[in-house]
Amino acid sequence: MAREKIKIKKIDNITARQVTFSKRRRGLFKKAEELAVLCDAEVALIIFSATGKLFEYASSSMSDIIGRYSLHTDNIEQMDQPSLPLQLEDSNLAKLGKDVSEKTTQLWQMRGEDLQGLNINELQHLEKMLEAGLSRVLETKGERIMNEIATLQRKDEKLVEENHRLKQKMKAISEGKLGVTGGAESDNMVAEEQGQSSESGTNVCSCNSAPPPEDDCADTSLKLGLSFY
Repeated sequence: MAREKIKIKKIDNITARQVTFSKRRRGLFKKAEELAVLCDAEVALIIFSATGKLFEYASSSMSDIIGRYSLHTDNIEQMDQPSLPLQLEDSNLAKLGKDVSEKTTQLWQMRGEDLQGLNINELQHLEKMLEAGLSRVLETKGERIMNEIATLQRKDEKLVEENHRLKQKMKAISEGKLGVTGGAESDNMVAEEQGQSSESGTNVCSCNSAPPPEDDCADTSLKLGLSFY
């Protein structure tokens, strides 16, 4: 006769359930041992009964097999996850996006916008921040103004010194101190011109003072008298 096919469902009878558990457990352990021996595989089997009792089988060390299983599971999870550089980049992007959002909201609040969600303490803190920022702005502005004033004062002092030097130069020119050399040269030129003119006059006088030859004059007058006759 053929064996009746058992329907796979929970056995309601507790005694029958215990008997079936014992038989099937022994058969499962036997099959696991055969699989480990025939196929040179590492097999670990853990069973908890309905009462919570532990039954286990391992072809080698149970802790080694469980450790190998854990390592393999971690590797599979890491393969499914993105690489570490991508994870760091995503984390940095998320952090930067959060920082930008917070700074934008803070900027709006410092400009007096989007203040509806702030309580009294937050508004007081914002007021102190604005006062501190305003004091720093005024301090920096005062320093810049003082630097500009000092620069203008130095330029004014240089202009005053240049003006004084030019005045001294004009005064010296007006007093003739700078024209002494030019006057001596002009006097020498006048003396040379006077000497040249005196020499030319002497030569003219010497030429004019020489007496004309009387014989020539007499001969001329004699010839003229004879021509009239």
